Amino acid sequence: MPSYLKSGLPHPGHRRGIALALVVISLGILTVLGVGLLSVAYGARRQAVAAKGELSAMLAAEGGYEKAVFWMSQQQDMLSSLQQGSPGTSGVLNFPDSSCTYQVSLFSFVGTRPVFRVSSLGRSGLSERQVDVFVVQAVSGWDVGTCRIPCGATETTQVYFVTGETIDMPLQINRADDNPDVRDLSVSGTPSFLQPVAVAESRLTQGGSDKYRDILTLFHGGIYFDQPNTRVTDEASVQTKVDRFRASTRAEYCFKPVGQAPVTRPRSAVQLEFFEEGGAGKVRITNHCTVRGFSQNYDSRTYDFRIRPGTNGTQYERYDIYTYHMAPVDADRTGQRRVVPLTDTYVTQSFNGVQSEPGGQIFINGDVILGGNADWQANDQVVKGRITVVSTGNIWVADSIVVAGTHDADGMPAIDNPNVLGLLAQGVIKVVDPGLSTIDRSTSLSGFTYVPVCRPDRSGAREGDRDYNQRHLPDPTALEAAITVGGGGWGAENVQRGSYGGRKEADGRQDYLFVRGSISEAIRGVVGVTNTDGFLKSYHMDRRLLAGIVPGDIGLRGKYVPAPSGWHDYRPDR
Repeated sequence: MPSYLKSGLPHPGHRRGIALALVVISLGILTVLGVGLLSVAYGARRQAVAAKGELSAMLAAEGGYEKAVFWMSQQQDMLSSLQQGSPGTSGVLNFPDSSCTYQVSLFSFVGTRPVFRVSSLGRSGLSERQVDVFVVQAVSGWDVGTCRIPCGATETTQVYFVTGETIDMPLQINRADDNPDVRDLSVSGTPSFLQPVAVAESRLTQGGSDKYRDILTLFHGGIYFDQPNTRVTDEASVQTKVDRFRASTRAEYCFKPVGQAPVTRPRSAVQLEFFEEGGAGKVRITNHCTVRGFSQNYDSRTYDFRIRPGTNGTQYERYDIYTYHMAPVDADRTGQRRVVPLTDTYVTQSFNGVQSEPGGQIFINGDVILGGNADWQANDQVVKGRITVVSTGNIWVADSIVVAGTHDADGMPAIDNPNVLGLLAQGVIKVVDPGLSTIDRSTSLSGFTYVPVCRPDRSGAREGDRDYNQRHLPDPTALEAAITVGGGGWGAENVQRGSYGGRKEADGRQDYLFVRGSISEAIRGVVGVTNTDGFLKSYHMDRRLLAGIVPGDIGLRGKYVPAPSGWHDYRPDR
């Protein structure tokens, strides 16, 4: 009997068959495992490639958005650039492993504030990502091109924020690029900054020292460095907006005054007086006024300068400040003085079929006087409606100007108040000097009549009295408006560096100047210097301006930011 039978073991051939089967099974298992591992690895690689493609496509789309927004920041006027189809409204960017196409367009208006759409499609391999962003021009409270005061043809001097002043609006200051490098914001004492302050300069000097260390505690809203400049110093940007404004204003509210009264250093102007009557907002327009200008020598101690046109803010010249003005005696009869409802001045801005809310526009190719005789108006100037006044010259504020409608307990226009005033001047915007309101009667004024503004120094004074001719602004003086100054600064005229105070009432007090709105100025205008000369500032941001209710799109910030909930990115449908 074979030994394998005696031992009970399987036949050797059977053992070899079992071993072979085990090998085959093992190979099958290993093959399945290998295929599975290869499938997992391939899938993981595909996912990695897809993820990389998605990321590259998304980064490319964001790159297109950044390029578009940068291009927008370089434009003198975005709406004009879109209307003209300027190069840059669309483009293509190529990267090593991706590309994008982008486009800029006007989407809509929020009130009168334009909302732009930036669309950018990024591609990488088979992956695509779309970025759609609705952006708006950044709105600040107070934008300053140069935070210094002109004091000569090419010289500037420091201007200080001082104790007792309240700056309750975001403040943006352009970089001065001075050498040696000193801080661009000068402080004397403890003014109160209640909202964020942004400066374009670095916090550190070239030598590495901290310029702001000793005043950091004053900025209750925080201070931020290395921020983009505003475009208010760009003369071409201001001119573009003025030209577009003139083109869109109704012809009957475009004025070019002609001064004719025989006064010293005559300047032509239009006088605008705002009031409310019978529930309607109105404006009294007096054309062909003649301002008696007053110009002091370059060695005098006042700060009455504007930017010399064509110098990009590097040279300055004295301008003739307001003294008083005359109007033709027959202005009413000849139609040179008329009262119109503000709604008669309304126009609707339209761009490529997209329309804004209507608002009033008055354009003056010359100077403007805002305000009138308190004896006639018996109150401050009151604006009921939405209106913007644009001047190629100076705008002189000769009274407190407030908007009609509800105000909050702190005096600010309520958030639902629809009334607003916008001012844009290529010269300066200044409150007038009442100390120079005495009439020069040395020449014949036949055919013209003296037009008093502000308040007489003595209540009840009549024409001919010294106290009638010598006049002052109210205390405090308030201006509720969005102020844009392209050729100089916002401030007060005839504020001097010496002992004599140009801005004073009978008791010589320093008064407060309230602004409830916003300010953009190419270079700082002086408001006050000592405790007896000029004004103390109390500036407050009108939050309604963030909604774009000022007609004419007069913003000059070069920064564009996403609107609230304005960012959208997704995979486009194929």
